[in-house]
Amino acid sequence: MAALGESQIYRDLMRFKPDGLSPNAWALKAGVSRTVWTDMRRHGNPSRRTLEKLLAAAGSSLLEFEALRIGPEAARPGISADGRVADLRRGWNPAPLPPIPLVGSRLGGEWGQPGSAVELTELRPGELVDRLPRPTSLSSDPAAFAVTIVGGSMVPRFAPGTRVAVSPRAPVAVGDDVLARLPTGQASDGAQQVLVLRLVKRTATGFELRQFNPDRTICVDAADVEAVLKIVGELI
Repeated sequence: MAALGESQIYRDLMRFKPDGLSPNAWALKAGVSRTVWTDMRRHGNPSRRTLEKLLAAAGSSLLEFEALRIGPEAARPGISADGRVADLRRGWNPAPLPPIPLVGSRLGGEWGQPGSAVELTELRPGELVDRLPRPTSLSSDPAAFAVTIVGGSMVPRFAPGTRVAVSPRAPVAVGDDVLARLPTGQASDGAQQVLVLRLVKRTATGFELRQFNPDRTICVDAADVEAVLKIVGELI
């Protein structure tokens, strides 16, 4: 029986776990960081590269994994692969989910005082770079959007070029990766300044946030943040 809080893709991956290895030992053998492994276990949405590394370490492949996920067990009559009702025997399929917009992003300098080394990112909500497949977990969040990580401040959690999904509706908890949106009007050309960080603590007056590279922990007053949105995971 699956444990509460485990994502579906994690449960599917467990069917490929090498004999004699614990899940954590498998991740270590594959070169997947503990943070990425834990996030995938809780939230799903691993990157394609993460899946390929895990499956290669198990002597399998992404093609075989995808075949399993749409095979007879997942596609049994009356239930779609993601659990929604559908009569698959007669060719009925769930309605396709609308794509998730990928908005433009670029480096925006440093947050706070010069020399802080805390990266700012500028988002351009009006600049639609692409439309990406929407994860099922975001089917009920029409405001969700995707962003490309453009800096190295969150390495090893997110490498530059990683595309992540952001959900304005998802509840934010300590330990989550977040996008802290700063008040409008601070960036040039209509862009929106944000911080991509890890939520360490909620304080009486604001938030304690951590950047990984270089390692910095900052305190941001609630009055200086327009919103703190949850990064729900990487997009394949």
